[in-house]
Amino acid sequence: MKIDRLLGIVTTLLQCDKITAPELAGRFEVSRRTIYRDIDDICKAGIPIISVQGGDGGISISEGYKLDKNVLTVDELQNIITGLKSLGSVSDAARIEMLINKLSPKNEAVVSLKDNILIDLSSHYKSSLSEKITMLKRAISENKLVNFDYYSEKGQTNRTIEPYFLTFKWTAWYVFGYCTDKRDYRLFKLNRLWRHMILDDVFIPREIPVEELDFDDYFVDGNKITVIFDKASEYRLIEEYGPECYEVMGDGRLKFSVGYTNKDYILSWILGFGDKAKIVEPEDMAKELTQLAKNIITKYGHDI
Repeated sequence: MKIDRLLGIVTTLLQCDKITAPELAGRFEVSRRTIYRDIDDICKAGIPIISVQGGDGGISISEGYKLDKNVLTVDELQNIITGLKSLGSVSDAARIEMLINKLSPKNEAVVSLKDNILIDLSSHYKSSLSEKITMLKRAISENKLVNFDYYSEKGQTNRTIEPYFLTFKWTAWYVFGYCTDKRDYRLFKLNRLWRHMILDDVFIPREIPVEELDFDDYFVDGNKITVIFDKASEYRLIEEYGPECYEVMGDGRLKFSVGYTNKDYILSWILGFGDKAKIVEPEDMAKELTQLAKNIITKYGHDI
C-alpha cells in the first residue's frame, strides 16, 4: 500500500542522515520515479525534504523534524526495543521493524543496544499463530464478530464471539471475548482455535465488568492433589513450580501438593513422570491413574 511506503520512507529518513533515491527504491522494491513521486507527496504533506545532487548528495529530512531520543536513556530504549522485538515474533514484523528503526539511536550508539534478552512469544504453530493474532487485532479494531471451531476436553464446538482483548498468559496466547452462544465472557486459547473467519456483522462494544477482566479467575484451582515424587524429578518440579513447592520426606522423596482445574491435564502431566510419581490423594484420582496405566498396558500388550 502506498501509505505504508510513505510512512516507511519518512521513518527511514528520520533514521538516516542521508539516503539516495536508488537505495530507497531498492529497499521498497519500486522504481526511482515512484520514489521521486513519493517524496513530492511527503513534501505536500508539510514535511520538509532536502534533496542534494552530486556524488555526495542524497535525500534527507530537515533536522527540525528528527525524533529526539535523548529524552530516553539507553536502558529505557533497550527495554522498549526488547518488548517490540518480542511482539515482532507473533505480529507484523515489517511494521515492528519500522518502529524499532524510528526509536533506535544513530549507528555509533547501536553497539550499546545489542540484544541481551531474546523473547519469542510464538509457539510450534508460529505461522498460524501470527495469522490468528493479525486477524483478531483487525476484528477487535473494527468491532466485528469472529467465528471459529474450538477444541477442548469436551470436544469440538463452533463459536462466535465479540473479541475484545488478546492476552499472553500461562505461556500461551488467548483471546478474551463475549461468546454469543454461551452468552457470557470467555477466554479461548489460540492454539485450540481453528478455521477462523471475520464475519460481516458489526457489534456494539459492551461495558465489560471489572471482575471479568481478572483472567486468573478463569483458572481457579478448585481441586487439590498430592503426589510423591522420586528425588530424580526434583528439577522438573522446580522448573514448573519453584524450589518451595515440595516437602522433602525422611526417605528423600518429595511430597508435592497443587491445585488444579482440568483433571485430564493434571493426570497426563503426572503420567509423564512415569514410575517416578505416585498419587496419594485424593484416592479416586489414584484409581483413575491406575486405570489409565492398565489401559496403556492393554494397548501395548501384544509387545510385552
